Amino acid sequence: MASALSTFPPLLASPLARNPLALRSLPSFRADVIVVGSGAAGLAAAISAADSGAHVMVLSKGRINQTNTYEAQGGIAAAVGDDDTPQQHADDTYRLGYGLSDRKVVDEFTSAAPETIEWLVESGMQFDCNADKSFDIGREAGHSVPRILHSAGTATGRELQRTLIARTKSHPRIDVYHATVAIELLKDAEGAVRGLIAMTNIRSDSDFDTVVFEAPAIVFATGGGGQLFRETTNPQFATADGLAMALRAGAELCDLEFVQFHPTTLYVAGAARFLISEVTRGAGAKLLDKNGVAFMKDCHPDAELAPRDVVSRAIYRHMIKTHSRYVCLDLSSVHSPATRFPALAKICREFGIDIETESLPVRPAVHYFVGGIKSNLHGQTTVPGLFAVGECSSTGFHGANRMGSNSLLEGLVHGRICGRNISKYATAERRWLSPVLTKAQPQADAQLNLNDMTYSLKSLMWSEVGIERSAAGLEDAHVLLQNWESYLSRLAPFTPQGVEVLNMVQVAQAIARCATFRTESRGAHYREDYPQSSEDWKVRTSVIADRHQFLIKSETNKWAAPKTV
Repeated sequence: MASALSTFPPLLASPLARNPLALRSLPSFRADVIVVGSGAAGLAAAISAADSGAHVMVLSKGRINQTNTYEAQGGIAAAVGDDDTPQQHADDTYRLGYGLSDRKVVDEFTSAAPETIEWLVESGMQFDCNADKSFDIGREAGHSVPRILHSAGTATGRELQRTLIARTKSHPRIDVYHATVAIELLKDAEGAVRGLIAMTNIRSDSDFDTVVFEAPAIVFATGGGGQLFRETTNPQFATADGLAMALRAGAELCDLEFVQFHPTTLYVAGAARFLISEVTRGAGAKLLDKNGVAFMKDCHPDAELAPRDVVSRAIYRHMIKTHSRYVCLDLSSVHSPATRFPALAKICREFGIDIETESLPVRPAVHYFVGGIKSNLHGQTTVPGLFAVGECSSTGFHGANRMGSNSLLEGLVHGRICGRNISKYATAERRWLSPVLTKAQPQADAQLNLNDMTYSLKSLMWSEVGIERSAAGLEDAHVLLQNWESYLSRLAPFTPQGVEVLNMVQVAQAIARCATFRTESRGAHYREDYPQSSEDWKVRTSVIADRHQFLIKSETNKWAAPKTV
C-alpha cells in the first residue's frame, strides 16, 4: 500500500505550523522531476533531465529571469585559450580553495568547462569575440592566465539567462511555474523526499494559493542568501530558502562559515549595491583611498588582482583606518572604459558619475555563499530524493573561497550532470502519494513588523557575522537569532514574506554557529581572535538541525552541539 506524504516533525520550526489549510484539500501537481529555481544551475538541470526523457516542472520564485544568474556581470571560466588547459584551471581553483577543495570535483568541473561552452554556443549564446572570431577572454583574480568568457562586456548573466530560457520554453517536456514560492519539503514513510508545499500566484489577479507539487526527485537550485546581510549584490529573492528547507528536512549543510564578499560595489546612498565586476581591475582599474593613494600594492603581491577575500578585507580595514564610508575605483588607466563597460557607465551616469573622468565610490558587499546543502557530483544530498546544484549546494568545488567566474561554470556543469542522472532516478520511481491532514496552530494576537525584522537581521549579520568576526560578536548574534526564531515561529504570518523571514533567521543561526565552530581564519572566513590558518582546521565542516539545536562536526570528529562562549 502506498504510504502518505507527511510533514514530518520539524527539527526547526516549520512555516506549515501556521498554514490554516488542511494539506489533504490542496491541489496537487505531478511530474518526474521538480526543479526549484530558474538560474543557470536550475535551467541546466531541467533541460538535461528533459532531454533525457523526464517530465520536468520548474518553479520560479518570481519571473523566470529574476535570478542571480541574470544579474551576473562577471563571466564563465573555461580553459579555451591556446595557452591554457583544464589542468591549469583545476590547479588555480584548487589553490584558491585554501586546502578545502575536493580535487575530484574540481577536476570534473574544470574538465567539462570547454564542452559546456560549446553547448552554450550551440544553444545560441553570443560571447564576445576578437576580429578573427576567437573568444575574447579576460583574466580575473586568482586565475593564472586569461580564461574568462564574457558577453557584451559585463552582461554575461543576461545573455546566459536568455539562452537558457529560450531552450526551456521551447522544450515540450518542461513546464514553468512563475511566482511560485517553495515552502516545505514532504517525505514519505521511508524518509525520502517526494514533494513540496508551495505558494503560487499563477493567476495574476489572485492572492497566493497553497498547492502541492509531487515528484520522485526534487532538485534545489535556489541560490544563496545574500539578503541576510545589509550590504549585498544579490537580488531581493536571495533569502536562503533552499538552505532553510533542507535544514528542516534533516539534510546536512556544509561549509556555511564561508560567505564571500565582493570587494567592489557602487556605494551611492539610496541605490542598490551595483556590482562592479573585477574584470575592471583586470583591465587596469586601481583602488585608491580618499587621498588618492593606491593601497593594494602594500596588501598583496597581486595588488588589485589578489583573491576576493584579501581585497575585501583590505578595503574594509582601509575604510576604518581612513574613517571613510568607501574607497575609490579609478578607471583612468583603462582605455575607453565607457565603451568597454557600457552597463557600468550607464548606471554611473544615472547618479551623475562619469567613469571616463571620475573615480567610483566602492565598498565590499556579500556576493556568494560558498557553503550550502552538501551534495555529491550527481547532486544527491544526504536526504533521499533531494538534490542540490549551484550556489545552494556545497560540493567541495570552491573550498574555502570561490575563484572569480567559477560560479556560473559550476551551476552549468553540475546542473547538466545532475539532470542527466536524475532523469533515470525519477522515471524509475512511479509512486504517486497523497498529502495527509495536518492541523495548524492557532493564530496569535501579536503582530510583527516583518520589514523591521528583516532590517534588524541584516544589520546584525553585517556587524557580527560579516567580513571580520569574533567569538563574542558571534555569540551575541546567536543569542539574538535564537530569540527571534522562537517568536517568529509562532507569530510570522503564513505568507511568502513571513516564510522568507523565518528562513533567513534559521539559516543565519546556522552560519553563526559554523563561524563560531571554526577557530581559525581561512579563505572567506576571517576571525579577529584567530587570524591565522591552522593545519588542524584543514577539514570541511557540516551542520544539521536536531531537536531544536544545531549539531556540528568536522571531517575528523563526531556530531556535537557547539560550545558557547
